[in-house]
Amino acid sequence: METTTLAGVIDPKTIITNLKAETKDDVLRALANAFYQEGYIGDVDEFVKSVYEREAEGATGIGNHVAIPHGKSQTVKKNGVAIAILEHEIAWESLDDTGAKVVVLFDVGVDSEGAKEHLRMLSLFAKKLGKDSVIDALLKANSVDEVVAAFND
Repeated sequence: METTTLAGVIDPKTIITNLKAETKDDVLRALANAFYQEGYIGDVDEFVKSVYEREAEGATGIGNHVAIPHGKSQTVKKNGVAIAILEHEIAWESLDDTGAKVVVLFDVGVDSEGAKEHLRMLSLFAKKLGKDSVIDALLKANSVDEVVAAFND
């Protein structure tokens, strides 16, 4: 089994910066479309529906203007992460009542290996997103390279 690393998980083609979004749905659809275009998922609507099912279980805003939603769906072809840096903060249920400006969306396959890999990915990102320096760099990021660099901090 290959080791899950941030460098191996972050795909520059699924990173969107300066995203003009007014709602959670705008963000989720933009990121799901990026997943679809890069072959991570087979159906945008089905995947977005799975994200909303997970959202109904509890807030995915982890504070500091960051949200980490995820969808577990049959439509997932390969686990991955899509990242959006929004042009401005939008409303998002969170632990500290801030909205979201940074959204890290995970897609999860339904098999047990997909679930295990997702937990490894989530752990890696949680460690990074717990660092103020990483959050500050992400909130200021204007390019894909700056987003990648923030996670390599």
